[in-house]
Amino acid sequence: MTNTTHTPRKRFGQNFLHDYSVIANILASLQIKSGEHWVEIGPGQGALTMPLLDKNISLDVVELDRDLVRLLKDKFKDNKNLTIHSADALKFDFSALVKQDKKLRIIGNLPYNISTPLLFHLLENAACIADMQFMLQKEVVDRICAAPGSKKYGRLSVMMQYYCAAECLFDVYPESFDPSPKVMSAIIKLIPHPKPPVVVNDLMVFKQVVTQAFSQRRKTLRNSLKKLISEDCFVRLGIDPVARAETISLLEFANLSNWLAENTE
Repeated sequence: MTNTTHTPRKRFGQNFLHDYSVIANILASLQIKSGEHWVEIGPGQGALTMPLLDKNISLDVVELDRDLVRLLKDKFKDNKNLTIHSADALKFDFSALVKQDKKLRIIGNLPYNISTPLLFHLLENAACIADMQFMLQKEVVDRICAAPGSKKYGRLSVMMQYYCAAECLFDVYPESFDPSPKVMSAIIKLIPHPKPPVVVNDLMVFKQVVTQAFSQRRKTLRNSLKKLISEDCFVRLGIDPVARAETISLLEFANLSNWLAENTE
């Protein structure tokens, strides 16, 4: 949808999607069913909002920019299936939207400057989310989906894969937005795991181990984790102490954190 009524604001990270072929591809990938409860984060001027409402769903949208909230309220004033929330998605309680235990399906063109903290905020409510599909900076999507051994594999990969199954659906070129960002974008699909793929006995310790291991990527595990984990622990768990964090699997990180949790007073 071409921007004619609102000037994109840099401080909100606004890049409005206006390429109808991309919008059609997104809608085709969503597999929407009538009666579902959807949430759109950062609806902008409603380029996706309008076709979503045509699918006979219940839709909540969360928008920070008050000018856009006014625009959306005017544009969709006759639609009873839409609820507009003038709020900061980083502070918004998404679990409060759940009705009749119907899990939320979430979509959004996320501002690049808040995408990572917003993803982790959403995952605090993972139990009430069926799936999420987001437009993100392609580099971030690649990092989320990266496997051990890849240079893109890091803290974000490990933590997101603990919470979700992740799949990159397709790339989106800068020209599809107004204004055009300087980077490629991509659509990612995230499905929260009903049960985590690995056993983690203390999530805070797990986060600590993963963060510390990747804090200095060039260092070996022996050096990056020396204040947390002893040399004999690596041997006992069958993990090479001179390996680097980018080669360590989700399961191995879980084993390391569980050892630390059990051996810390």
